[in-house]
Amino acid sequence: MAPTPTTEGITPWPADLAEQYRAAGYWKDEPLTTPIWRTAAEHPDAIALVDGDLRLTYGELIARSDALGARLLELGLDVDDRVLVQLPNTWEFVVLTLGCLRAGIIPVMALPAHRRHELEYLANHSESVAIVVPDTLRDFDHQQLGNDIRDAVDTVREVIVLGDASGGNVSLDDLCAPPEPGAEPGRELDALGVSPDAVALFLLSGGTTGLPKLIPRFHNDYRYNAEIANEVLGFGPDTVYLVTLPASHNFPLACPGLLGALIAGGRVVLSATPSPSKVFDVIERQGVTVVAAVPAVVQRWIDHEDEYRTGKLASLEVLQVGGSRLVDELAARVRPVLGATLQQVFGMAEGLLNMTTLDDPDDVVVGTQGRPVSDGDEVRVVDENGESLPPGGVGVLQTRGPYTLWGYYRAEEHNARAFSPDGWYITGDIVSLREDGNLVVQGRDKDLINRAGEKISGEEVENLVYRHPSVELAAAVAIPDKALGERVCVYATVRRGGTLALEDLRTLMSDANVADYKLPEVLVVVDDMPLTKVGKVDKKALRDDLAVRGPLEPGSTHLPAR
Repeated sequence: MAPTPTTEGITPWPADLAEQYRAAGYWKDEPLTTPIWRTAAEHPDAIALVDGDLRLTYGELIARSDALGARLLELGLDVDDRVLVQLPNTWEFVVLTLGCLRAGIIPVMALPAHRRHELEYLANHSESVAIVVPDTLRDFDHQQLGNDIRDAVDTVREVIVLGDASGGNVSLDDLCAPPEPGAEPGRELDALGVSPDAVALFLLSGGTTGLPKLIPRFHNDYRYNAEIANEVLGFGPDTVYLVTLPASHNFPLACPGLLGALIAGGRVVLSATPSPSKVFDVIERQGVTVVAAVPAVVQRWIDHEDEYRTGKLASLEVLQVGGSRLVDELAARVRPVLGATLQQVFGMAEGLLNMTTLDDPDDVVVGTQGRPVSDGDEVRVVDENGESLPPGGVGVLQTRGPYTLWGYYRAEEHNARAFSPDGWYITGDIVSLREDGNLVVQGRDKDLINRAGEKISGEEVENLVYRHPSVELAAAVAIPDKALGERVCVYATVRRGGTLALEDLRTLMSDANVADYKLPEVLVVVDDMPLTKVGKVDKKALRDDLAVRGPLEPGSTHLPAR
């Protein structure tokens, strides 16, 4: 009998909608891993995963994943326990994720760029019992960071380390080893009967009011998320999918991502970097057919191929682009330069996934961000009064459907603002809906900065900036950037007798162990901060000021004219 999933802090789908999704065939009432294990039973010798020189067949992948799941249980973890995961793109990440899903243990998907500021909050909020980190990565001591989190968070008992585990920490390498001779960990995990209604994993929101919210994704809904994306792209056994973005992101994880490729019986190839000089070699060597990227990466790939004419992309059929809007001029260059069909993807970790299709005309592929992938998706565009707008009207996108959440985890106050009374998720995206059903993204209505696909809360940056003794008033806003989409710009007024420079703020935030991508890149010091009639900082006025100032170089401080 399947264990009853924990529901505290979780907002479930209404019973009538859940029944509707089952009747429509969206929800299969099987764990997310079931189709992958089914493929492994049918084709155990097919290559499932490639990481550098290492190649794992489907049989080897599920054997290692089952062994890891059983070993976590032996370590004292249990069904519904949460594990904070901070790993780079390695085969161990895939084995760990699949093993946790099989054992009913819930991964909380952090990013390699996160530091103590983010990880301590996530561990506390999720009540994680373990944290998984690399030993070191890019000269940063993640193992020590893991130890610090364990010491600071009461629930964290274990630090699991990829690489050289020391001081009594648990070796991820050992957990990922093949099962011992004669052992049958799969039988033990089958007996758990993980519920398809249970939370499979937690993703992170972009976070507009401080640190990220936790997004519960259930076995039923997240499997459908990957499978419906598979249908749109035509994923199958011949698919070779390359992961270059951080694999813990929703986009490369399940849109359709590595989970979709494995569900379809295809092959997943991992890359530690999106650098074109390395990625192009991998594409040629592995015969990659599909890859996902953010606009800043696409720009680098196009520039590289334009300059060097490598000719290494012959196998590449589809380039998915998402995370932030791809400008039309860049979209138009994808096929002529890279030779691949562009698929625009506009999605969110909270659920709704929009895509252009591979046979869409050029005006749709270049000029829109696609349309909902499922017949079960409901979307509406509303004005400031919540009234639905006709096609062509510009307003806030709201949605609900078979894979879109009904509430963030343990976030009652925020949920009251983020969802309408009838359960529509208020995305905060400003869009227009064309007559043909395709969406065109215009921007955001929230206090959010989208730097190369990483969503940064302006409020979080401001709270940290206010720690500087010279700062009187501060506001973080997005400054447009051709390469990254947006960068973080801080406006500030300075107390009498104080001084302030950009490097002061960057050092302050680094010392607070904040992820590097959140650090301000432009500082504008002003004599007076514009305020609204109710006394709040007028960020629209600041954005207007940026437009008048014109391009400001990253790394620059701008002082008032005297």
